[in-house]
Amino acid sequence: MLYFLGIGGIGMSALARYFKAKGYEVAGYDKTPSPLTRRLEEEGISIHYVDDPSLIPENIDFVVLTPAIPANSLELNYLKSRGVKILKRAEVLGMLSEQHKALAIAGTHGKTTTTALVTHILMTAGKKLSAFIGGIARNIDSNVVIGEERDDLVVMEADEFDHSFLKLSPYVSIVTSIDADHLDIYGDYQHLVESFNEFVNKTADDGLVIYHSNLPIKTNKKHITYGLENADVIAQHLCVINGETCFDLTVQADRTLEENKILRFLRNLREIKMSLYGLHNVQNALAAIIMCSYIGVPEDAIREGLATFKGVQRRFDIRVKDAHHIYVDDYAHHPEEIKAALTAARHAYPGKELTVVFQPHLFTRTRDFMDGFAESLSLADRVILLDIYPARELPIPGVTSAALLEKITTKDKMLCSKEELLNKIKDINPELIMTVGAGDIDRFVPQIEKMFENE
Repeated sequence: MLYFLGIGGIGMSALARYFKAKGYEVAGYDKTPSPLTRRLEEEGISIHYVDDPSLIPENIDFVVLTPAIPANSLELNYLKSRGVKILKRAEVLGMLSEQHKALAIAGTHGKTTTTALVTHILMTAGKKLSAFIGGIARNIDSNVVIGEERDDLVVMEADEFDHSFLKLSPYVSIVTSIDADHLDIYGDYQHLVESFNEFVNKTADDGLVIYHSNLPIKTNKKHITYGLENADVIAQHLCVINGETCFDLTVQADRTLEENKILRFLRNLREIKMSLYGLHNVQNALAAIIMCSYIGVPEDAIREGLATFKGVQRRFDIRVKDAHHIYVDDYAHHPEEIKAALTAARHAYPGKELTVVFQPHLFTRTRDFMDGFAESLSLADRVILLDIYPARELPIPGVTSAALLEKITTKDKMLCSKEELLNKIKDINPELIMTVGAGDIDRFVPQIEKMFENE
């Protein structure tokens, strides 16, 4: 039996479903029930929600552990005392990456959408694969694709938290972004950069490193850069037509390296269309196109995959769109992510008054990026702030939503409790609203959706 400590996390639940489908007996613990845990239980996985060693099943072969489990967990310490083999989630993914050609997508932002997009393009092309995605991909309504043992490819979201991605052995790697984050783990930005460089340099010698041209990546591996300018592969002539984002792909590189073959292929891609909004998603698409091209996906499958990709839940996730309301939900929890999401909303729905409900995530992140959060949120016409979601942290004196509110320059701004949020939204009756954050703000999504639909 495999026992998952923290089975309800997006990455842990994908692994649990994978091993269940492979015929293993699976059980787990999580702190609170959620839509993900309910789905796991519907698939026959036993889960309990009390940190109680007496509820742990017998005959455990090994434990899969998420970094979110605190060191004082009763069950974790009991299992350690019994000498049960405990593997971190990243170590399990690392073992799978060694058994297949691993396509690993990393970055402080953009990795989930890019991972889901690569997966969808490959599936459109008929490639056989497994995939582990850090969100629910709408095309498959899942965070995991379960392939056969003999399948060549595995697509993996490579998480930098707790240095997890350093356990992977990529065949092809992508780095979408490196912005200061998880400084409680890395200490400072330079150590974060060093970790990303260590990640890309684990890429196979016959593979490829793909990264945004503005990143401080240093590698002697074969590589291709992408971006909106000053890159090997760039997007040009961007526009939104009939709800679709359109752009041309242009190759600027003049290489004599092995990358030339792939770059020659990419020169022919014009009038690319997709349903995703925002400059950040255009760049995510560039990374996905390069990776899939390197794997041998033909042009028609790349075009079809981009055109039919439905996105990922909580990534500029359009939940309601009618004559009275547009409601978008987004997982953004870093100032750069919020800036990208709000800018995308401005481009997609010009002229509409934008209301943003934001739940800060972690006291340390709020402290470290207080000014950045204020600047990004000030792009909205109205800001509603919920209390900080603590996750694994204890409060820090002076680090509060009220302190953040003071720095926001938007005139129409307010604090709001979770208990009053729905009534506040109903009173405002916004024409364009976004819920933003990585805590439990997602629990409000179906309620807000239902409120607007009932109207």
